[in-house]
Formats: sequence, C-alpha cells, structure tokens
Amino acid sequence: MSDRIDILSIIEDKSKFIDFPNLNQESFKPAVLSLINTLKETVSAVTQNTEPATWDNVVKPLDDASENLSFVWSAISHLNSVEDTPQLRAIVNELLAPISAVFSEIGQNEGLYAKYKALKAEDAFKSFSAARRRIIDREIEGFVLSGAELDEAGKKEMTKISAEEAELSQKFSENLLDCTNDFAIYLPKDTDRLRGIPEGEKALFAQQAASEGTEGYKITLHMPNYLPIMQYADDSSLREELYHAYTTRASEFSPAGKDNAPVMTRLLELRVREAHLLGYKNYAQVSLVRKMADTPEQVVKFLRELAAKAKPAALKDMEELIRFGTQTLNMDQINPWDYSYVSEKLREAKYSYSEQEVKQYFPEPAVLSGMFSLVEKMFSIKIAQKDVPVWNPAVKYYAISDKNGNEIAGFYTDLYARSGKRGGAWMNDLRSRRLLDNGAIQTPVAYLVCNFSAPVGAQPSLLTLNDVETIFHEFGHGLHHMLTRQTELAVSGISGVEWDAVELPSQFMENFVLNWDVMQTISSHVKTHAKMPRALFDKLVASKNFEAGMANVRQIEFALFDMLLHMDEHPHKDTVEKLIREVRKEVSVVFPPQYNRFANSFSHIFAGGYAAGYYSYKWAEVLSADAFSLFEEKGIFNPEVGTKWLDEVLSRGGSRPAIESFVAFRGREPSVDALLRQYGLLEEK
Repeated sequence: MSDRIDILSIIEDKSKFIDFPNLNQESFKPAVLSLINTLKETVSAVTQNTEPATWDNVVKPLDDASENLSFVWSAISHLNSVEDTPQLRAIVNELLAPISAVFSEIGQNEGLYAKYKALKAEDAFKSFSAARRRIIDREIEGFVLSGAELDEAGKKEMTKISAEEAELSQKFSENLLDCTNDFAIYLPKDTDRLRGIPEGEKALFAQQAASEGTEGYKITLHMPNYLPIMQYADDSSLREELYHAYTTRASEFSPAGKDNAPVMTRLLELRVREAHLLGYKNYAQVSLVRKMADTPEQVVKFLRELAAKAKPAALKDMEELIRFGTQTLNMDQINPWDYSYVSEKLREAKYSYSEQEVKQYFPEPAVLSGMFSLVEKMFSIKIAQKDVPVWNPAVKYYAISDKNGNEIAGFYTDLYARSGKRGGAWMNDLRSRRLLDNGAIQTPVAYLVCNFSAPVGAQPSLLTLNDVETIFHEFGHGLHHMLTRQTELAVSGISGVEWDAVELPSQFMENFVLNWDVMQTISSHVKTHAKMPRALFDKLVASKNFEAGMANVRQIEFALFDMLLHMDEHPHKDTVEKLIREVRKEVSVVFPPQYNRFANSFSHIFAGGYAAGYYSYKWAEVLSADAFSLFEEKGIFNPEVGTKWLDEVLSRGGSRPAIESFVAFRGREPSVDALLRQYGLLEEK
C-alpha cells in the first residue's frame, strides 16, 4: 500500500487533479477526522480572538478550514455514490456522525454567532460588497436555523437530530441501491420472452450475462434495463414481474433490514421535532426559510392551480391510452405495468415514429459534441477533453477555457449505469471558484453523473430523447457552478442560491433540445452519420405535448405529496401511504396497485435535500420557460441575450436573491403563461 496516496495530500494544492485510482481508502477516516479537528481549532481561535471582528479574522479562516474538509469529503462521498463497495460504505457511515456533529457545533456556537452579529454591526459592513453583506446575513440566519439561540438542552437535542437524520438518509440510499442491485432475471438464449425488445437492448442484456460468464440474458432494475422492458416487451408477465420488483424496492417485500418504511417514519418525526425546537409549526416552514416561496400554503396553492389546469388534459390522455390499448391492441384491461408499453405503441401510431428510431440519431458522443458547441457559441468559451486520472474507465474530464484561452473550469462526466452506482442523474461540485491568498483564482470543478445505457461492443451509447434532455439539464447545473464570477465561497456557483431557484439554469437548458438549429448539431445517425431529418424532427415537435397532461400531474403529485407530508405535525407509520393515496385521488389519473411503494424509493426528499422542496422543479419550470421565451423572441443564438443570461443569472451565483437575477434578465416578474403555453394548457384570449 506504500504507493497509494493519502487523501489528506489533495488539499496541499487543490488545482492538481486527484489521482482517484490510487487513493488509499485506509487514509480516508484519519484524514477526515484530522480536518474536523483543524476546523474545531479554527473556530476556537476565531472566537477567542479579542480584536474587533473583520472579514479576514472571522470569515476567511473559517472558509479555509471548512473548504479543506468539504473538498476531501466531496471526493469520498462522490466515490461512495459511483463506486460503492462494502469497505467504502463502512468508512462513510463511520464518518457521518463526526461530520454532522462538527457542523452542528459550529452552527450552534454562540461565540461565532456573536462574531457574525458584530461583523454586521460594524461600520465597515456598509462598505462591504453586496455579496459579502448577503453572506453575513445568510450566516446569521443559518445560526438561528442550526439552533444557536436554543438553550443547552435544545442545542444537544438539535445535534442529535442532525446526526440521526444524516445516518437515516444514508441508510435510505443504501437500502434502495442494494435492492436495485440484488434483483436480476436470467433468461436463456432461446427465450421468446423478449419479443418486441429492440436488438440494441437485447445485446446489452446479453453483454451483462456474458460479463458473469453466463449465456443468455441478464435483466436488472437499472433504468437502461427497466425502461426498455416496460416500453417494448410484448410479454405482459415479464413487464409485470419487473414492475412489481421495481415498485416494491426497499419495502416490506424486500429482505429483512432493507425496508425504508421505518426510516421514513423516523426521519419525519425528527424533522417535526427540529421544526418545533426552532419555533415553527412544521418542517415545511423551516425548509422554506431559505427558498423563494414564502409559505407552504403558497406552494400548495401554486401546485393545486397547476393541477386544475393540467388534470383535464391528463384525463383525456388516459382515456386515449385506455381506448387505444383495449380497442386497437385488443387488451382486456390496461394495468399500470402496461402504461409505458401502450403509450409507446400509441406514440408510434399517432406520430409515425418510435423511440428506437429517434435513438439512432443520438449517439452519446454526438450529443455531447453538439451540446458543447451550443454553449461555446452562447458564452464565448471552449470545451476540450483532457487526460486526467479517473475512478472508472468510462469517465472523461473536460476543461473549459475563455475566449483568451485561459482555463476557467472543468468537469468530469460519468454517464453509464453500472452495479455499485447510485441511480438517477445529478451534478455535484468538487471545488468552487474562489480568490486565493496569492491573488490567483481557484477554478471550479464539477461532476456530471447520469445512468445511460453503456456502449455495447463497438457501438456507442444511444440516448433517448429523454436522455438528451437529462444531460442538457445536468449540464445546465454544471454551467451554473462553473461559469460563476463570484470569488467568495459562500455565494460561488450554486452556493447560496435558493433551492427552488437552483433548477432554473438546468431546466432552462432543456428548452434548447427541440430547436431545429440545435438538433442539427446534436444529432448524427449511428450508422450513416446523417443529421436528423426535418420530417422526424417535426414529428418530435408535434408530439412534444404527447401525454403532457399525465406527465404534469405526475410531477404535481410528487410535489404536493412532499409538501403536505412535511406540513404534517404528527407523522406516524401509516402517514406516508395514506397521504400518497389521498394526493393521487386529488390530482392523479394513475392509480397503482396496493403493493406499490413509490415513497420508499423517493430519494429526493428522504436522501437528496429536497424535503419540502420537490415543488422546486415546477416552480423553476415556470421561471425557465419564461426566461427561455426571451431567447425565442430575440433569437436562439442571439449573442446579446446569451451574454445577458450569463451576466445576470449564471455568473451571479448566490450573490443576490434569485428573483432579482431573474428580473434583471427578463425585465419583469415571472409569469406562468410561458409554461402553460409550452404545454398547450394556456387558454388563448
């Protein structure tokens, strides 16, 4: 192990690339504990300093010490999410408690709280930049939310709550990942159960079996396996088998110890207790303190108004789906595991194209190349691949340079599903933009993670239209992080941005996908290299709102469930299932079987930071549609509009309230009309 690298060494020069393959995992725990101790010593030194509080003797040393810890922890927790192993999982679980404890201690430290209040009271505060004033205001707010104004008993309880919440969220993720990885169906080579499945997907299933030395096919619950079965398998019993396995993950139907129900109940209890300690009625109120929305009731009203406009369309969608399935496909009845299958057949019948046809035009390398070309034009930047150490052979690294050739940011892409990798798609940051002591600028670095189908043999990964929108979405988050011009850590990139505005730049990017000029840059047929023909593109545009009503009420269902769940002051073990059924009756048109345990895999709100915040997707969708409408008015590639988006939104980070950034870009308050128009739900006057 002597040639392995101690992870503590990576903070010596954060501009160097981390040698992920050669990190010594045995160094992770002592490194983190050492950095926690350094952070504690820094807090002690700051609070014991008798000189008047200044930015340089309060904020700066705390930023330095906390950034070192965050940098190392980011690398460790990232590896845990993309290369999960029993050893790494054990290390992460051991470190959750001390990390949670130190940040609880800091958040409740009265001496530190007093220093920040003193900073605000100093005359110098008035001459601080707007970004620094905002940082101090938000830090003071953060102290209150951490329990700094509680008595000793209250502080101790808050610390215990924070530690247990962190452990439970990790447990939720682990249970879900294990239940996803543990399931597989093996089919013989001569099976007829894969009728209807495209050859590309069958090749993937065969490749998965071959990797285990088995002939035939291996089908898992990872998205690149699950979705094609649900969409294309003619065998209804196969669809039902996978549907049952997928929708009961981490439930009472799973192996002992893998049920997320008690985890959810305990998390909800802890969140309510946290709210009450802080003087709030429920956790939803706590969650909204640092968001754009004012009250839970305002969010519920917003969601119900959207539902009222979307549900009639959703009912029509469902009626059409059932009619097509029973009358055209001659199915006796349409079950939940049939929806995707019938929907795909209906789409083919209505618009004369299939997802398989579309996928041929979206080889992953072509999509990325076109997406990079788009933002290079919009923001006068250059993106180039760079050879650096990575944690998996499929991972790539790209550097971003400005028009003068200066490297200003970088990002890793980890795009394919595999065992040991958490499901879904996300952007996370390794380091943030910051002004260093020597006057140099620390450049930001991001991780962009997806779970697309891996390449099969010599053929590149082929993306669905939804996959393309997903990578545009995550790249939007990445641009927000990487194109910031802020130099203070607390407002650099997405830091300090209200959670319900974080999705604005990501959802904004999705709008470019179905633009003809953009389509010419991101499409290239896997065999002929031809661009997507206009006729097929027009079909995609025509079908843009295919089942949009159903898609909308599905998202509203999740968001309303989340908000009402966290408005509940007395959660108990039956709360989750009872509430999701009530919400479905109100807004949904899809009613799953009794065994469906959707909430048990709802990682966003139980393990992903979106508790009482899932509405952010719809909230930000309003903002993004309205923002994009300016590009539609002035021209998609209009350099002035692109520059304005960069200047007023992307570059600002959390240096000012998100609504101010939106108004500065759009010239007015946001309007829901653009979103309703996009979905064909606006009643024209």
